[in-house]
Amino acid sequence: MKEGSLFAGIPAALPQEMLQTLAAGDGVRIERIVSRGHCSPPDFWYDQDEHEWVLLVSGEAVLHFAADDRRLHLHAGDFVHLDAHERHRVEWTPADRDTIWLAVFHRVRQAGTGACRLP
Repeated sequence: MKEGSLFAGIPAALPQEMLQTLAAGDGVRIERIVSRGHCSPPDFWYDQDEHEWVLLVSGEAVLHFAADDRRLHLHAGDFVHLDAHERHRVEWTPADRDTIWLAVFHRVRQAGTGACRLP
């Protein structure tokens, strides 16, 4: 058994976004991500092979989506599901407090086979 708190172990100084894998197996990975004023570098877009369901546990963030140039302002308790290869970036997180994300990365299950595959 592994236990902990999403709010524990966050350093006072956070020069880079903090990524921590909490659990992983069988095509699923759960990560805690802590941002404090961090955002994606200019002209950088995430283009992931996995789907991602993300919950904003605390703080705020603005996600920017390449396909339609849409921006989504997330607050604590908001979640979003990102399809694999849905190009997006983190446009903003506040510098004066932690933004804690709980991200669940998963692969597509191919209908009728029981096997996982990448899209």
